[in-house]
This record gives sequence, structure tokens and C-alpha cells, in this order.
Amino acid sequence: MATATAKLRGGRNRQRHEAQDADAAHDSMRRCLAGGGVLPKARMIRFVVDGGGALVPDVDERLPGRGFWLSADKDALKKACSRNLFARAARASVLIPSDVVERTELLLARRCINLVALARRAGQAVQGFEKVRDWLRSGRVGLLLCAADAGAAGRAKMGSLAGAVPVVTALTAGELGAAAGREHAVHVAIEPGRLADRIDREGQRLAGFRATTS
Repeated sequence: MATATAKLRGGRNRQRHEAQDADAAHDSMRRCLAGGGVLPKARMIRFVVDGGGALVPDVDERLPGRGFWLSADKDALKKACSRNLFARAARASVLIPSDVVERTELLLARRCINLVALARRAGQAVQGFEKVRDWLRSGRVGLLLCAADAGAAGRAKMGSLAGAVPVVTALTAGELGAAAGREHAVHVAIEPGRLADRIDREGQRLAGFRATTS
């Protein structure tokens, strides 16, 4: 059952990325500084150099200055830092903070948490197995969030109920709980709409960053 659910989720993610790439005409493309590939911004992370010459992750994509783009991949950031790629691209000395990897992950997670909390306050989200299950059965769910550290059986069962609904498993139960206004949350459903789309985008960036292969 878990294997079948994993395959289904993998298929959903591939379809989601294909849809993102197909919509790239509506979302400007950027070249990854580390890998050289050209991807939609929705699958990348922007960095800038501040006035003191230090590298700063700009996950909101709002900071002034020239942007340096990396795919949402922890290994890509590590490579860019270890090979001095930011300094080469900037043609100037760039100070790499020792915690830039951890800081980037923290900011990505915080952005996801804040968006889920916003959906909850707007009445566009519910948490808890039974409430999420009821929303799924009524076709009211645009995005399903499952805790990354939840039990395999529970995730498999909820994944089977999700059907074609996109599933994000980037946040931990503690992080989902912070967004849901409680200590822990394992399942959170988001209504279809712009907030669900934004959470999906940010969740995929965080999932990509946390899925390091090194």
C-alpha cells in the first residue's frame, strides 16, 4: 500500500513539475548558478549580496540588487559556496556566512508555515485526520499537507484518499502544528485557490531543498 502511494505521489509531483514548466512563459526563467540549467523561478531560490558583501538568501524575491539564482536544492547551494561561484558571478569578493545553508532552509520553512497559518486564519484550511478526510471526500481540497515525519501507514491512507489532489510532505509535524495553532499536526487540507497554489509552490521549493543527496 505504501509503495503504491509513493508511486502515486511521485506521479503527481512529476505532473506538477511538467505543468510548472509548461507555464514557464508566464513565469520568467532563470539559469542555475551551480548546475547551469534553466528553470522557472518557482523551482529556484534567489540570493543577493548585501551592502556589506555578504550573501543573503532572498526567498521572498524582493531584496534589491542583482539576483543569483540556484535550483531549490541544498547540494546546489553547497556547491556554489564551496566553488566560490557567487564571487565569480559577482566579480567581487562575497562573504559566505557559515550558516547560509541552515538559514536558507529556515526561511523557506518559515515562509511555508506563515502561508499555511494565513490559510487557517482565512478559514481555508483544516487539520486533523477526520476533518481532512471529510474535506477530501467532499472534493473541497486543493492541496494536502502531510507531515514528513508522520507514520507511513497514516500517510499511505491519507494519500490514497487524496486521489489527484497535490500532496506536499515538506514540513514536519511540529512545523505544521505551528501553522495550525497547536503543538503538532499531521494532516492539513487547504481549499483550492491562490493560497493553495502559493503553498504548493513554496512547499515544493522546501521539499526540493530538504531532499539533499549528499
